[in-house]
Amino acid sequence: MHKYYCLNPIARVGLDKFTSEYAKTENIAEAEGILVRSASMHEMELPETLLAVARAGAGVNNIPLDKCAEKGIVVFNTPGANANGVKELVIAGMLLASRDIIGGVEWVKSAADDENISKTAEKEKKKFAGTEIQGKKLGVIGLGAIGVKVANVAVDLGMEVYGYDPYLSVNAAWNLSRNVHHVMNVDDIYEYCDIITIHVPLMDATRGMVDAEAVSKMKRGVILLNFARDVLMDEKAVLDGIKSGKVRKYVSDFANPTTAGQDGCIILPHLGASTEESEDNCAVMAVEEMRDYLENGNIKNSVNYPSCDMGVCSKAGRIAIFHKNIANMITRFTAVMGDAGINISDMTNKSRGEVAYTLIDVETKVPEEQVEKLKAVDGVFRVRVVK
Repeated sequence: MHKYYCLNPIARVGLDKFTSEYAKTENIAEAEGILVRSASMHEMELPETLLAVARAGAGVNNIPLDKCAEKGIVVFNTPGANANGVKELVIAGMLLASRDIIGGVEWVKSAADDENISKTAEKEKKKFAGTEIQGKKLGVIGLGAIGVKVANVAVDLGMEVYGYDPYLSVNAAWNLSRNVHHVMNVDDIYEYCDIITIHVPLMDATRGMVDAEAVSKMKRGVILLNFARDVLMDEKAVLDGIKSGKVRKYVSDFANPTTAGQDGCIILPHLGASTEESEDNCAVMAVEEMRDYLENGNIKNSVNYPSCDMGVCSKAGRIAIFHKNIANMITRFTAVMGDAGINISDMTNKSRGEVAYTLIDVETKVPEEQVEKLKAVDGVFRVRVVK
């Protein structure tokens, strides 16, 4: 029986994907799997039983990835599961910034007691005039699951779309509209686009990438959209841009003291994936990833270990080995098996940076003695008997 623990409420449609071989536990110390959304795990003591963490969402900055990797704990996320929900909010943010819809709504509220409000509105509405997005140049920084969807729908809305992503995947390229102009220098986005939206993961290389220098290169009156992570932009530089007139509006999905309540800023309380559909999609994907790993040892959409898929094991046993990505590890694993006369029928080894993952299917059950010998190999983090 596999036991799992939920750090946050997880949509029932996802939990229903667990079979009778799984049980939800209220004791995290006995959990093999943890399902999480936004709860921070950095200060948690990870239980020795823990094999996998599945984040029902894309961002994983609330999970100690390196610590998990060193313990042989696979961390999954659910890329693309909430992409449509975020895409729709990005388009909404674009319209809110282009047309002073919020200002107009607030005026109507303030004039609710005016018996002649309809006539007054005709006089006041010019204060809330905006611009249309059709024909405007949209720059999309990051062409992953969300960026591609935003770019494609913007094309359909009649915008001239420019996309920048030096790491554009084959899958993303296939899904991207041929009408999107793919630029190789992000400065082209800054210099030529009327509206810029960012959709890159948070890494050391992307933190604060839209800084004062980037803002200085932008067109006067540019609209900036940030539905990825607030720290991707130097928000103080953005506020300076608003004050100087360089930046017309800044729309962010991340409320913080820097931008909340500031002129020229439209700040939302992290609503990007807050739809029933997104939460359901993320929950289903997270559970399916966890099940495939716990039952078969397969890894898909991990953020700290390489992808690896050997399907369903049809042999007598399957061993999963987490280890450092160094030379001669496979030789040492096969030697342990060979010394015990265990025939290997299939094997896959994948690496990711400094860590690696090896799956081995064998013709006979692996005795505990051989499992202990595998654990004793220098550089091994964890050995798991899958079957």
